[in-house]
Amino acid sequence: MTPAPSPSPLSFSAAERELIRREFGMHFGSYPSLAEGILLRTWRDGPHKGEPKLPLAVQTMLERGLVEVRADRLWARAFFTEAGLATLRELAADRRFLPPDRYGHLRQELGLGCKTAPSKGET
Repeated sequence: MTPAPSPSPLSFSAAERELIRREFGMHFGSYPSLAEGILLRTWRDGPHKGEPKLPLAVQTMLERGLVEVRADRLWARAFFTEAGLATLRELAADRRFLPPDRYGHLRQELGLGCKTAPSKGET
């Protein structure tokens, strides 16, 4: 048995993969788009009032240049940079990490096509 390849320095950690799955999975019957980014909560009081609250997974991706945080008057969102999108393409190419039946919409947005398993009864 050959050993598993070691992850590249730009690959996502387990916590980051979980955040991606959670944020881009189905919400209220529809799939979110990469263009919408990851919604971040903001501090409502205290010394950081109005600043985005960065979950650890977003913070580590931000430090590595995989996402950037943009804030408008009401919301803050994390958007994937070009490096982040390239890394996300690598992640989506491996069906174990982002199964096409649940994340086909991401594969389509990333230009990988929506290759899902045939449904029962199809050949």
